[in-house]
Amino acid sequence: MDNLWLWQSHPIAILIGVMVLWAIAILAFPRPAAAGVKRYLDGNAADVKIPKTEIVHILGGGGPDVDPAFQWAIDRVRGGKYCDRTVDVVIIRDSGEDGYNEPIFDMAGVDSVETLLVTRPEDANHPDVVESVRNAEMIFFAGGDQCRYLRNYLDTDLYDAIKSALDRGAAIGGTSAGAMIQSRFVFTACGQSIDSESALDDPYRDIELDDRVFDWRYLENTIVDTHFADRDRMGRLMTFVARARQDGLAAKVLGIGIDEGTSLTIDETGLAEVMGQGSVYFVSGSHSPEVCEPGTPLTFSDFQLWKRRDGETFDLKNRPDEGDYSISVNDGRLSDDPY
Repeated sequence: MDNLWLWQSHPIAILIGVMVLWAIAILAFPRPAAAGVKRYLDGNAADVKIPKTEIVHILGGGGPDVDPAFQWAIDRVRGGKYCDRTVDVVIIRDSGEDGYNEPIFDMAGVDSVETLLVTRPEDANHPDVVESVRNAEMIFFAGGDQCRYLRNYLDTDLYDAIKSALDRGAAIGGTSAGAMIQSRFVFTACGQSIDSESALDDPYRDIELDDRVFDWRYLENTIVDTHFADRDRMGRLMTFVARARQDGLAAKVLGIGIDEGTSLTIDETGLAEVMGQGSVYFVSGSHSPEVCEPGTPLTFSDFQLWKRRDGETFDLKNRPDEGDYSISVNDGRLSDDPY
């Protein structure tokens, strides 16, 4: 009876009180769908507009990033080192926070840096995420897990937005796993990672290659591996190349192994240049392996190799046939030191 009297006497006040409590509850318990996308923005939120340019790439080997490579890509997109245009940079990652924002925002020609932490396929369809990526002049994938990248981004609006940005001439790249997903064929690591010894011993155990990701000009028929000499990954890159050739993915396959603290930049003509403290190795497999089958060590004669250091170049448009040196794999063992 008392509650009925209160409602009859003060209906508006009670209704306002209920609405306030409801609003507090919503703020205290945000919807799960909105909680998946974390965004960190430094700089101007408005979209900049610059003339269409040609796509360029920056591939990092993991470990310390190479700031001059980032600046090179930024300058290439905005029209030159001394151009007054600025660009919006988007960092995509599957874990971590905003560690890239401050150092990149401090570089010349940067209007904004936004880090997007996208951990689920539904987050990759979030309209705000898609808009940021579509309007970016540079897109960079942080290190992480290439399997999660593939599972979260393939067949999403974010994937389409990346291609749309590159149609305008945006720069794209990544480091570690973020660089590995840029090549035509990707070692997914969805089962587990693998070392060189295990890969050479059985080219089909725990090795899955995916060709559904990107198909960038000048990176056709490539496989990128990172943390290269630091983790002795030459044997496994050779195995990836042999597998792609054996499985009929391409007639000629080029492996690209990038050391830590090292970046490979690729300009609009296909000329690749090494920047940083380590080396980049190019490994060509242009014929079928002698033995490449499950449960049997790899045999592949005469891999053609090129090693490039800081400031040195490799022409990805007109790829040479004969390497600077060659290495064979016989019954799972390398014929010489490949480094």
